[in-house]
Amino acid sequence: MLRGALAAVPLLMSVLAERPTAGVPAALGAMLAGINDRPGSRRASVTRLGVPALAGSAGLLLGTMIASAVGGGRSLVVLPLLFGLLGLVAGAVSSTGPVASACGTQVMVTVVIGAGMPLPEPGPVRALLFLAGAGWLLLLRLLLPSNSRTGGGPYRLDGERQAVAAVYEAVARLLRATGGPHARAERAALSAALDQAQDALAGPRLRRRASSGAERRLHAQYAAAFPLAEAATALAWAGEPLPARVAEGPGRLADAVRAGGPCGPLPAPARTDAGLRALDDALLRAASVFDRPSGAPQGARKGGSPVSVLRRAWNAAGREYGLRVALCCATSTVVAQWLHHDHWYWLPATTVFLVKPDLGPLLSRVLCRAVGTVVGAAVFGVLALMVSGPWPLFAAVTLCGALLPVATRHFAVQTAVVTVLVLSLVMLGGEPPASWRRVVESLLACATVLLVGHLPLPGRRGNTVRAALDTAVGAAHRYLGHVLNSPQDQTGRGALRREAYRSLAAARTAIDLSAAELPAVARHSAGSDGVAGALERLIDTTTACAVQLDHRAAELPPAHAELLAAQLSELDRAWAVPAR
Repeated sequence: MLRGALAAVPLLMSVLAERPTAGVPAALGAMLAGINDRPGSRRASVTRLGVPALAGSAGLLLGTMIASAVGGGRSLVVLPLLFGLLGLVAGAVSSTGPVASACGTQVMVTVVIGAGMPLPEPGPVRALLFLAGAGWLLLLRLLLPSNSRTGGGPYRLDGERQAVAAVYEAVARLLRATGGPHARAERAALSAALDQAQDALAGPRLRRRASSGAERRLHAQYAAAFPLAEAATALAWAGEPLPARVAEGPGRLADAVRAGGPCGPLPAPARTDAGLRALDDALLRAASVFDRPSGAPQGARKGGSPVSVLRRAWNAAGREYGLRVALCCATSTVVAQWLHHDHWYWLPATTVFLVKPDLGPLLSRVLCRAVGTVVGAAVFGVLALMVSGPWPLFAAVTLCGALLPVATRHFAVQTAVVTVLVLSLVMLGGEPPASWRRVVESLLACATVLLVGHLPLPGRRGNTVRAALDTAVGAAHRYLGHVLNSPQDQTGRGALRREAYRSLAAARTAIDLSAAELPAVARHSAGSDGVAGALERLIDTTTACAVQLDHRAAELPPAHAELLAAQLSELDRAWAVPAR
């Protein structure tokens, strides 16, 4: 919230210089960066905030160039066609990941604003001001200390330290839940904690040195959690309740990560079976890492090559989403230009935000947007009647910037806050408030997205779920093949296990999102939950087999081999149902 309030400093400088229009692009860049600002490590925030900001700056420049080319930004043919083509590409790229999704959204929003919002500054200046506003928020994100410090070490690594400690805590919770009804949920929570720590440690470095001693220590501690997670998963798969002291060791390791010191004494081992022996061995190796940290950074997740990203963008799911974004952008632009001779950009910009799929189910997005816009416009209408001049508008922008991190927890609240903020910027840019006109345009955008979202398109529906399940099934088979063919390669096995569980979590997210849609959309992914369940059982069993091969026998026990064969057959049968 403090960062959000301080993000209005560039706008303050422009108001003091009596050039409030120059502060509008900067405040817009800070607002969009604030929407992308999430708890986590500083290093990850460079990519999460910086890359979409670059995309938004390029979009703003492109929008002003398009407006100049078509003669003032008005055309019922050329503009919808150009926005549709851009929407097709941006939508397809958005389907490849969360950062790509933010980039695609910012590009389309800023292209529309650059083409439609009348500002006196030339296009390159607008783009630089936008980048300066987003860069100022990113600088605040990197420099301001966290308010959740719990131990020693440099404050710049607070996010990474919390993420690694959360992994050990998740291992302890899974061990406590083993044999009970919450074991499956805790196993999923462990996978999510590993993913978050992986992302926190994988961002770019902003120094010439490869890493500091504190960073090497965190990387080594994260790598030491892999065998612990594997052993805990195998014990949870076995389903036998464990002694309470078994979970004490990972809990002490979590405290040591936060304190930045050694782990101290660990509880006495319980080595009665292969899973407990694996857990004890992993604890001893982790303790040695905590007491004598060394080694180069490990565990960072490598991004895909540009070719692989483009391949994912142009698969069936990417094409389907890109086509819907293109239709929404083109349709809303035609309607907006037909209704208004000027200030037409609100309708297509709202449509771009609404069509973003990672904000929740389509109907929920539409309803939340409608309610939030009405509330935000009403609040701003009261404000516009009570006060005048740039300073109350600046105060409204500052307050909304501070509230934005809290408002992002619910799309309707976020919409209300963003509506007040954007309407304040619109007035600072020299336009009339027209609050209720914005409400009408937002409702038209809701109707457009709802219609296009349920429009039958060529080909099959449910491509997003199928693509996620395809990825997860492939990762599970690679993991299983590695365990059976190279059981001693623990490093490679750990990487494949992470990819298997990570892709499984992504598939479950896509399935849950599809299931929450209206029946016309949800029916296209019917049966997918059964595939995910069979896949989860196969990955858990593969992990248990890996532990057995490490600590019990040179060959897989017959019972485990039979279970693997049965679960592979179950997965094939479940996969055949949604594939029809």
